[in-house]
Amino acid sequence: MSTTMPGFGTERITQLGLRDRVYDRVLEVLMGHDVEPGMRLSIDGLARSLGVSPTPVREALVQLERTGLVTREANKGYRVSPPLAGDQLEALFDARLIVESGAVELAARGDVPALRSRLATALAEQAAVAEEIAAIGAGAASEELMARFFRADWQFHQVVFDATRNPFLEEMSEIITTRVHRMRQIVEGGGDDTDRAVQEHRAVLDALAEDPASAVAAMRHHIDAVRLRSRADASHTA
Repeated sequence: MSTTMPGFGTERITQLGLRDRVYDRVLEVLMGHDVEPGMRLSIDGLARSLGVSPTPVREALVQLERTGLVTREANKGYRVSPPLAGDQLEALFDARLIVESGAVELAARGDVPALRSRLATALAEQAAVAEEIAAIGAGAASEELMARFFRADWQFHQVVFDATRNPFLEEMSEIITTRVHRMRQIVEGGGDDTDRAVQEHRAVLDALAEDPASAVAAMRHHIDAVRLRSRADASHTA
């Protein structure tokens, strides 16, 4: 009987940056489609799959518990968290609205031309992936292609957080973003919003050329639009 956890394969991790590499690998799998809500996460099983000792796996799961992607049950270990819905979903987007609108306001006080240049690069990558998805249809897009879009989508937001030069905001962003993307990846039957996401990001980029207030308004519009789409996706699976 195989001891390899679903989605992990037999990839081994080198000792270089072991703790961070284990965390990144476990996070990558949790953000994919090979795990189901409620699935038990065996520390020993994960350690064998990754070719490491249980210690860095245990440390990674402790960190991931803070993001809400996994939950710990007394005397039972860790499980993949259930998807957010209802009041929890609304609370998540309330938090995202506050954190991300504040981040863009702070970032807009700095070197705006440099910020817009980095955002334009991130947006170009996201738009290119969105075009690939549109060419074949979202329903036919591979998991790898959708994962590329999610990464490109978040990179746009990450550029804003990086521009704040505020490590506390960046820490908050990681917790919120992992929950948002995990939530949207496990929802089935939702519509394709890749083009709308690109358009809303472009509006943020354009607004930065005006003033901080306009950029904040554009980011708030984007987050509220994603909230509405996520509500619709969640109702599809209710």
